[in-house]
Amino acid sequence: MKFLFVHQNFPGQFLHLVRHLTRQGEHEVVFISEPNANVLPGVRRIFYKMKRTAFIETHVAAQEFEIATLRAEMVAQTAQTLKGLGFEPDIIIGHHGWGELLNIRDVYPDTPMLGYLEFYYHTDRFDVGFDPEFPDDPTMYPRVRAKNAVNLLALNTLGRGQTPTFFQKSTYPAWSHDLIEVLHEGVDLQACAPDPSLARKDFLLRNVLVSPDEKLVTYVARDLEPYRGFHIFMRALPRILEARPDARVIVVGGDGVSYGARLAEGCWRERLTAELGARLDLSRVHFVGKLDYQSYADLLKRSDAHVYLTYPFVASWSLREALASGCALVASDTGPVQEFVRHRKNGLLVPFHDPDAVAESVLELLENKALSQRLRRAARKDAERTLSMDDYLARYDALIERTIAAA
Repeated sequence: MKFLFVHQNFPGQFLHLVRHLTRQGEHEVVFISEPNANVLPGVRRIFYKMKRTAFIETHVAAQEFEIATLRAEMVAQTAQTLKGLGFEPDIIIGHHGWGELLNIRDVYPDTPMLGYLEFYYHTDRFDVGFDPEFPDDPTMYPRVRAKNAVNLLALNTLGRGQTPTFFQKSTYPAWSHDLIEVLHEGVDLQACAPDPSLARKDFLLRNVLVSPDEKLVTYVARDLEPYRGFHIFMRALPRILEARPDARVIVVGGDGVSYGARLAEGCWRERLTAELGARLDLSRVHFVGKLDYQSYADLLKRSDAHVYLTYPFVASWSLREALASGCALVASDTGPVQEFVRHRKNGLLVPFHDPDAVAESVLELLENKALSQRLRRAARKDAERTLSMDDYLARYDALIERTIAAA
């Protein structure tokens, strides 16, 4: 078969599917994206470049849509070139979020299309207004509503849509639910398999040494920011560190902003360390930035208590990988997490806004070995049952077949 993928940041959410297809050795896989350094064997990459960004004169609420239409234009031109060279895909698979698929039917009007639908925005629920520490600015509401322009166009040009969780599907209008299939993403259960031996020897990560006698508390996010509860986690640390002199903390993530508003100056790491001041023992709290995958996977396996917090927004891949790694998990009692973590069954759920509850739950896991081991075993068992990569790819294959058959 001939596959055409579209995602501005190659390979995006299609990493595992693309690897699966190229390993089969019987497909032609073409991927349209903006240029980057990522490489996957067997994939023919076609780049497009943005001519410009949104005009400053464009209304602020419409600038994101202007950029989306520019992306749509460039992708369609790129696809037209492909078509002129004789490439006719059997299916188009892409992410709808950035508008890249909006014009592609002008090039391939009869080709089946499977679109990834990530999140439908609201001004009155989910992430907006969730955190009272950061009150809403009503002038932001038009921008939030306008972010759905691409979503709504996608739903009206959709062949078939898919999304990774029932929570994400619930964000979309009820009238669209029949168009969207939930396809739970998988985890590499071998790469994320528990490894108890890591806790029985010195563990070295960059310049941080964790001895077998120490308890390791971990936190992971792409960027250290409020959407992923970084501020809550940091405020829980003084109590944890005071109660457990044998505890060491490793924090993974960059100083940028993936979600939400940027600070006027500095980063959230600097702001929170300044806020906590002498209450935070920085000799035992280590900010290691972003890690290569193997180091990150080993860190999860060595963790004695792993904290995952998020607004009611898209759940991170790290949550799934923490479960597969058999982490003793403390997680926020928010919609996207509840789909994966059951309180005192395979992890501990805590109110997002309560640093004391986070600290209490971490300390409970560090102090109650029997509970920790039971939750670890259950987390891994649930991952094996629901997050198998092989099962995920088999379901993806079946969805592709149904999409083509229905066209």
